[in-house]
Amino acid sequence: MTVNRKNVTLTLDDLKSSAASLKNLKVSIGSLRGDQWNEDEGPTPMPSHTDLRNWDRMLLSRYKPLYLPFCDLCCLCTYGKCDLSGGKKGACGIGMEAQQSRIVLLAACIGAATHISHARHLVTHLIKTYGRRHPLDIGGNSIETEAPIIRLVCGIKPTTLGDLEIVLDYCERQTTELLAATHTGQEGDAIDFESKVFHAGTMDHVGLEVADIAQISAFSFPKADPDASLIELGLGTVDGAKPVILVVGHNVPPAIGIIDYAREQNLSGTIEITGICCTAVDLTRYDSNAKIIGPISWQLRYIRSGVPDVIVVDEQCVRADLLIEAQQIYAPLIATSSMNCSGLPDRTGDEPEAIIDDLLSGKTPGVLILDPEKVGEVAVRTAIAVKERGRNFRTIPPIEDLFELAKRCRGCQECSRVCPASMPLAIAIQQAGDGDLSALASLYDSCIGCGKCEDVCFKEIPVHSAILSTAEKQIHAERFNVRAGRGAIQDIEIREVGGPIVLGEIPGVVAFVGCANYGNGAKEVAEMAREFARRRYIVVTSGCSAMAIGMHRNEDGQTPYEEFHGRFDAGGIVNVGSCVSNAHIAGATIKIASIFAKRSLRGNYEEIADYVYNRVGAVGIAWGAMSQKAAAIAAGFWRLGIPVIVGPHGSKYRRMLLGRKDKPEDWFVYDSRTGEKVQVGPVPEHLFIAAETPEEAMTLAAKLCMRPNDTSRGRSMKLTNYIDLYKRLYDQMPDDLNLFVRSQADIPITMKEQILPILEQKGYNEQPIPNPTMLKSQIRDVKE
Repeated sequence: MTVNRKNVTLTLDDLKSSAASLKNLKVSIGSLRGDQWNEDEGPTPMPSHTDLRNWDRMLLSRYKPLYLPFCDLCCLCTYGKCDLSGGKKGACGIGMEAQQSRIVLLAACIGAATHISHARHLVTHLIKTYGRRHPLDIGGNSIETEAPIIRLVCGIKPTTLGDLEIVLDYCERQTTELLAATHTGQEGDAIDFESKVFHAGTMDHVGLEVADIAQISAFSFPKADPDASLIELGLGTVDGAKPVILVVGHNVPPAIGIIDYAREQNLSGTIEITGICCTAVDLTRYDSNAKIIGPISWQLRYIRSGVPDVIVVDEQCVRADLLIEAQQIYAPLIATSSMNCSGLPDRTGDEPEAIIDDLLSGKTPGVLILDPEKVGEVAVRTAIAVKERGRNFRTIPPIEDLFELAKRCRGCQECSRVCPASMPLAIAIQQAGDGDLSALASLYDSCIGCGKCEDVCFKEIPVHSAILSTAEKQIHAERFNVRAGRGAIQDIEIREVGGPIVLGEIPGVVAFVGCANYGNGAKEVAEMAREFARRRYIVVTSGCSAMAIGMHRNEDGQTPYEEFHGRFDAGGIVNVGSCVSNAHIAGATIKIASIFAKRSLRGNYEEIADYVYNRVGAVGIAWGAMSQKAAAIAAGFWRLGIPVIVGPHGSKYRRMLLGRKDKPEDWFVYDSRTGEKVQVGPVPEHLFIAAETPEEAMTLAAKLCMRPNDTSRGRSMKLTNYIDLYKRLYDQMPDDLNLFVRSQADIPITMKEQILPILEQKGYNEQPIPNPTMLKSQIRDVKE
């Protein structure tokens, strides 16, 4: 049987019978679905946003939203501005809580739409290039559950590129409906808005999985390889004597077009192909000789250095002013995505020779080319010609000019006020004006490269460029390593760690994800990852956070990827790939339920989410969370019951999802063996929470990895890590140990004498360890 094929057409040229004579009859069928693997279909294949509403509200009754509004006004429609402060309602009747949830839903919809749109562009391109029947292969024989999120949510098993189209049709329908709910006079209940946020997150995760399994299959990226190549990272790895091409964004086909053209022309060793953000990650999954410059926040520093000869941008996380920045260093810019045309003329249909001539003559500062293969030829030939002409422009001022620029500062403090990292910019600039550059140089690692300081400076001081000037030697000496994105987790890895994770004997899975607006630089992320790997957690990472982990060396000169193995096992640091590869992190938790616990995936979301929530000790840390995409990714994890910790900027997402450990009535589950309600304590205590310091984040992560299903041995190991990290932060024992110790067997042996008096003082009572579930249906199924 042919299944999941779109636009199936049957044509009859000439059919005659006793009843009729038919000519040129065409019958079109939108799609065909059939049984594809030996699993009964669950209750919610391709669910609407109300099909999982009961599960969402169950979580949201335990983790109630705490709203952190930016302002008291709603400015979304022409009824307003409406003042919602003090319990007032807007002209449409909406209150403050619902309005904040609506904004969160808007952000999640934008993020989900971005990834789903990216997946659509990618799949359409790959089908055009390789055909609908091109097989999906993300791990060969090492992976049988190759699309766990798609199986779980959509209830289908995709086997070809063409199968992914029906999945994207579903995601697009759902995202449109969610966006419609944000219109004036639609949803008015905050919790129902939050449920829709969760659904947007689920759609986002499906879109992520579609994108990555498609590109892994078509481009032969590493296929679940724990020993993927080490990739060079940092501006110091670039040979500026060669023609240098910079690619920025997330949609990799144009960058692959560059690699392919260079290979065809035997130019691979004579040009430098470098990247920023997730296009760089995916480019190096295709060619390990490409260079990653750094995360999203490094765009200005690299371009202003004058090193890139040609700049190629695609979509997502591309600065909106890159054309202006490129013009400052006379580097032609090529836009390659309909999502980011940059106001440039569409030259897709023109001959490469004519395009190159116009770029080199300065007739146009840039062009839009929507054909990835043509991008490859134009970018390579243009970069070679630019280098041959000896272009040498940069906008980072030399040190000798810096003193005079700094003397313009009048100490208005506007730059410091707008700085997302709250850096003392005005003080540092004034000290530079007095001849002391040390304070300005010290800001380099903390600067996130937004450039807001320069926009508000009345004296037109190039503050960001001034910081770069003082750190130029450091910039050009930056040479690090990051492991290429490996893709999915092998089934055998899941089989080996499923039991220890569920029982708590591997203390947890900690995922470092999100963007790069770190308050104190990338070093914090690297140090947290190393700390958890040393403690035998499984550390997984992706995107800009994966780069950040690589940008740090230990006392032996090793980056974390050289210091720790890349297997999905205790003590490993696993780079799954780019932003879309986050699907493999969620997919690994789902596969534990499927492979280890033998739970059916097919359209069976509630049961699997219930299993993950109660048994899989996983937590995400988005230390530099920034974009709407990060919000959507986080929402997908929340619905699976996986907590997310964000850094100091996280409060800007407008709300947290916090549990109340002081309310024991919130922390009951059913024991699926007996049907009894059992008190299990606040595990995990929160679903979404911000931390101010890395120490606080690590302490929270250790606590949030606890689950109701932990064995006494597993809980003892988790408590050991929690207590140790807590004492390091607060120099005392945690004040909530009584909530996590169910019996004396849970107490770490070496700490028993310290902990028992604390428990006695708190009025501790022993609690049974249940076979936990929040779903009554699981009790009925077990009894039957």
